Amino acid sequence: MGERKLIDHSKLELVNKDIDELQANPTQESDTSCFIVKTANQWINEAKSRPIPNMLFDKLWFEDELCILFADTNVGKSILAVQIADSISKGKPVDGFEIETHPKKVAYLDFELSDKQFEKRYSDNYKDHHVFHENFLRVEINPELEVPKDFKDFEDFLCHSIIGLIETHGARVIIIDNITYLKNDNERAKDALGLMKLLKGINKKYNVSILVLAHTPKRDDSKPLSKNDLAGSKMLMNFCDSAFAIGSSASMPSVRYIKQIKQRNTEQVFHQENVAVCKIENPHNFLKFIFEDFGSESEHLKQYKASDLSDRDNQILEMKEEGLPNTQIAERLGVSEGTVRLALKRLNQ
Repeated sequence: MGERKLIDHSKLELVNKDIDELQANPTQESDTSCFIVKTANQWINEAKSRPIPNMLFDKLWFEDELCILFADTNVGKSILAVQIADSISKGKPVDGFEIETHPKKVAYLDFELSDKQFEKRYSDNYKDHHVFHENFLRVEINPELEVPKDFKDFEDFLCHSIIGLIETHGARVIIIDNITYLKNDNERAKDALGLMKLLKGINKKYNVSILVLAHTPKRDDSKPLSKNDLAGSKMLMNFCDSAFAIGSSASMPSVRYIKQIKQRNTEQVFHQENVAVCKIENPHNFLKFIFEDFGSESEHLKQYKASDLSDRDNQILEMKEEGLPNTQIAERLGVSEGTVRLALKRLNQ
């Protein structure tokens, strides 16, 4: 048998002393630790003093959440986002949806439209303009301003400016249209991770609600919308509190549907059997989503006939013979790379 090691009681006493101090002061933070340590009961007791988050846009987006709204190009992301901003600024719900909050100051960062394009959407042919609430701040990038030397890059300067909207203008809700202006390569995981950490930090530090608009890459319109349809999906989804998407109806081109993709403050309500079905119209001087009913997502998905699948298979085979890679074929046809791979496997049997 080996020698029995003696316990160093002096070291043990020091460890016990440290434990006693931590138990007496569970919120103590160390300069060498990234943790904030409290008992579960203490976390709950402190949380009790903060208000329960209210709905900003029904059960799709709550106060103090970092939320993502994504859809394909020209489906209506910006139209719905402005409608939501208008609703929150007035404390009045979008027709067909609920709101629980009082009027809040909203900063809408518009990196998509010019002021003239914005005017056209919210007027009757440039006349009889819609009057927004004073709580609605629309923000554009100053094209003549260079990035100051104090900032490492444009994204750093941009995020500093977002904080200025909160501190100087009192914005409690930030809507970013769209994410590509914050990071040009948001599909790459490391860039998405850095971006979402930055936005999450602003969200937590200032207790502001943030809605980020994002694009979907080319997708198969026969499949239900999912988190995998968001560009840079894994990292973006991991860091957001909630997410919802807009789909375009394959059977009715003027129809859109809204589907809940991720939620933390509620159960999933707008799921694939209960999507919100809407039309985009401009009844007077405000281009908007008009709620019609709830329905099943399957009613709006593309239904392939045998002849359609045969045509698609022929296209895949022709492009493959031209030497195109599977990813490029998938992009051209609006399907997943897996669909192309399976089709080629089936055709080559």
